[in-house]
Amino acid sequence: MSAHCQLTGRKPGFGNAISHSHRRTRRRFDPNIQTKRYWLPSEGRFVRLTLSAKGIKTVDKLGIEKAVAVMRARGEKV
Repeated sequence: MSAHCQLTGRKPGFGNAISHSHRRTRRRFDPNIQTKRYWLPSEGRFVRLTLSAKGIKTVDKLGIEKAVAVMRARGEKV
């Protein structure tokens, strides 16, 4: 599962891990990605979405119909 939110578009950020001796090595900050299944009443089917925690809250606020419309307008396959 790629660390990419289908709704918000959040992706991993990159930076440095700094050790106690202050040596820097590259690291990756992954978003909190969850797979969630929603019932889409207009199509009479379930859709499985890969969302960040913020994306799940956005779906709760907007509703699944509007969230799917936003994703499809951006060209995301649902």
